[in-house]
Amino acid sequence: MSTLAAADGVAATTPTGTRFTKYLGAFTLAGVALLLLLGLVSTPADQNQGDSVRIMYVHVPTAWIAYLAFVVTAIASAMYLFRSAHSISWDRIAGASAEIGVLYMALTLITGSLWGRLTWGVFWEWDARLTTTAFLFVTYIGYLAVRRLGGTHDQRAKRSAIVALLAVLEIPLVHFSVRIWASLHQEPTVLRAGDVKMDGLMLFTLFWGVVTFTLMFVWLVVHRQRVITMEDAIESLGLDTALEARRREGQTV
Repeated sequence: MSTLAAADGVAATTPTGTRFTKYLGAFTLAGVALLLLLGLVSTPADQNQGDSVRIMYVHVPTAWIAYLAFVVTAIASAMYLFRSAHSISWDRIAGASAEIGVLYMALTLITGSLWGRLTWGVFWEWDARLTTTAFLFVTYIGYLAVRRLGGTHDQRAKRSAIVALLAVLEIPLVHFSVRIWASLHQEPTVLRAGDVKMDGLMLFTLFWGVVTFTLMFVWLVVHRQRVITMEDAIESLGLDTALEARRREGQTV
């Protein structure tokens, strides 16, 4: 729920949920429940890593969906910049997706640190994959800061779109860092054809984690971009009110 100021000064409460988002939220909760059951109870422990491998069912999906979120931000930014008529709704989608992507990337770093402590004995190493991931995280925090700079909606959207199109170029560097440089981080095995060495239930649980976190991403982005729309409306209404007050002051002089 969000509160939107009405023209007469009375606050109007406007819901951000729809039937679609309610069903999507319900499916997401069900998916999370099943993921917890599969990840913590049903799947076997790894032969080498033991039960610490269960962190993988959150770590890997959050990393992939963070990539997806940043790609969506770039696509929405490109749509805003290169369409003949700028649509501020594309900018709102870009901003909402980036915010959720930063959240997912933070979860990736946290779970990765926990996993590293259990497997490497330390929470952090200045490893190629870890360092580039942290740099990507900081870059998108910077992108969110750019979105808060002054100016009109259009000026902020243009600045943010340019930053987003540059920032997304870091993703291939992060993904292939384990092959470009010597890295403690293991290479991906699931995507290499003919080289899947995971138990069938473990592989399904990992896949289900990706599905669940994708549903959660969509649900969060839909709600967040609606909240951003309301925030923009409040900001515009406040500016209109200030201009009208200034006009009235000029008329009374």
